[in-house]
Formats: sequence, C-alpha cells, structure tokens
Amino acid sequence: MGNRSSRPASRRRLRRALLIGGISVAALALVAAIGFVGTHAQTLVQMLAAHPPAVGTVVVVPDESKAAQWVASGSTAPADEAEATEYLAEQPTAYWLTPELDPIDKVWDRVAHLAAQAREQDAALAIVIYGLPGRDCGNHSAGGLSPEDYVEWTDLIGQALDNASDVQKIVILEPDSLALAPECGNIDERVEQLSGAVERLGGINTWIYLDGGHSRWLPAEQMAGLIRQVGVLDRVRGFATNVSNYQTTADEFAYAHDVAGFLDGAHAVIDTSRNGAGPAGAEWCNPPGRLVGDPGGEYGDDVVDTNVWIKPPGESDGECNGGPDAGVWWPEAAVELTREVR
Repeated sequence: MGNRSSRPASRRRLRRALLIGGISVAALALVAAIGFVGTHAQTLVQMLAAHPPAVGTVVVVPDESKAAQWVASGSTAPADEAEATEYLAEQPTAYWLTPELDPIDKVWDRVAHLAAQAREQDAALAIVIYGLPGRDCGNHSAGGLSPEDYVEWTDLIGQALDNASDVQKIVILEPDSLALAPECGNIDERVEQLSGAVERLGGINTWIYLDGGHSRWLPAEQMAGLIRQVGVLDRVRGFATNVSNYQTTADEFAYAHDVAGFLDGAHAVIDTSRNGAGPAGAEWCNPPGRLVGDPGGEYGDDVVDTNVWIKPPGESDGECNGGPDAGVWWPEAAVELTREVR
C-alpha cells in the first residue's frame, strides 16, 4: 500500500445550509419540497441528519485489532515488544475490513461487533474497506475479491452499517484505489466499482471518504479530477489523505485544502498514525526511523474534519525493509514507532 513515488448546485447549497444551521423541521420540509425522489434523495436526507466528524472525535478501540489479538494470545516476547504492543492495542484506531480476514460469511458479524464496541465506548466507528478486485495493482497488498463477490461483500457491510444507525460511522473506502489507478491503467474500472460501493454503503450517520492519495503523490488538481469522476460527491463526505503514509500533518492539511478547492463542498480526514517523524524520502514501505503521529481527534478546520489513526501502527506494509507480509503484526516495528511515547 501507499505511494510508489514520492451535485447539482441546489442540493449543494441546501447541504451547506443544513450543516451550518443544523437539521430542523423547516429544513426537512424544504428538502421534501425540492422533490428529490429515489435512492439519492433518501441518502441525502440521511447524510444531513448525521453528525459530522470533528475535532475531539474519538474512534473505537477495536478489541480485534492485530495488536489486541497479539496481546490476548499471551505470546512471550521481549519486554519492549510487549510494552509497545500493549500500548498500541489501547489506542483508538480504524479497523481494516479485508476479505482475507472478514469474508462474505463473517463480515456482517464483524461490523456488528465493532458497532457494539462503539456504543460501549461512546465512540465513533472507524473502518477501512479494502477488498477491491485487483487490489493494490498486484503490489505488496495484492488480492481482493472478484467483481461479483465485491458487490455482495460491500452490500453486507452496508446492511450492517444500516443496522447501527445510532452509531457515527467513518468509512475510509479503498485506500490507494484512485491515486494508483493512473499507474494501474484501470481508472474507468475503479470509478465504476467505487461508485457502486458508495451506493451500497451510504446511510444514516455514515460518512464515506474516498481515496485522496497524499501530498507527495498526485497533484491536487489531478487527484480531485479522479475523485470527481466517481460521480458521488453528493453522497460522500469527501476524501482521506496520507493513509498508510508518512507525510507531515501540515503538508496534508495544505494538500487537503488544495484538493478540496477543486471539489466544492468536499471535506477530508488525515491519517496521522505514523507521521510523527515525517516521510523518509521516496521510501513508503516500512521505512526505518518513523514514529507514531498525533492522536486522532486533535486537529481540524473548515475542510479537514479531523485526523484519525487509519493505518494501525505496527502492521507491516509488506515484505520490505525486513518486514513480514502486508498487514501482519510486526512487534519490532511497534517498538520503533512508539519509542518516544511509551
């Protein structure tokens, strides 16, 4: 994963007004009066009725994260590895839904469990959906589902999210899918897949963020153009940047504003899970010397909703720089990433 190198207008105006002033009976009557019909109209009303992520948002601490599973296993390890893993297991972090660990017959239950945890912790549920056909363009995180299975899988996730309408959901949809598409040569395919996924995932209290790359990947105008091609800006909150990468928070804020400048009304979230020491040049796969970044919920403005730990620190990027397979827990990396906070 990561960089390999460094609405109609009336609906838009309505959305701004409601977000600023809050939902009222009169506002809902106005929505009805406009006469939207069908799925898109229902989704718009549901989105407007939700509470947006913002500074101070706390996401769930998932008890089935790789770090938490490692701790629960009772594995013996050097003291520094155990301390680092226990620390990371206690941090609010997004949970990655993948077909390898959360297949079609288990994914509904997984989401339901995470939603129950969010209720218990009075937190937002943050999930990453990562199962596109031809995922990661055959690189370290290669895999994913067939086109037919992807439709069923994301439909089940959407049903489970709908079943938790009382929970605020932050959905990061397929990191790298858009920023990598020009290199993969599959822009049209990705646009169709993502558009369909948004249809199946959208609902009450569900805020979807498309892939926004990061500040040292695609130029802002090109990234915005890819996001716009998906054709769902009236049904998503915006885009996510720096997922699984290391760019500084300041650079990502500037980049998010630049991208949003080409996408009227779009917002962003920024991954600060591993950017405490900034990037390591063009290296993106398990670069040495990195640190965890600022905790989620620390920052935000009129474009950036908040920062979130999206990539769980301590999970490998792939078989590079001494790491195991992508997504596998790597205690040595956990030690390095947390060396200044434990």
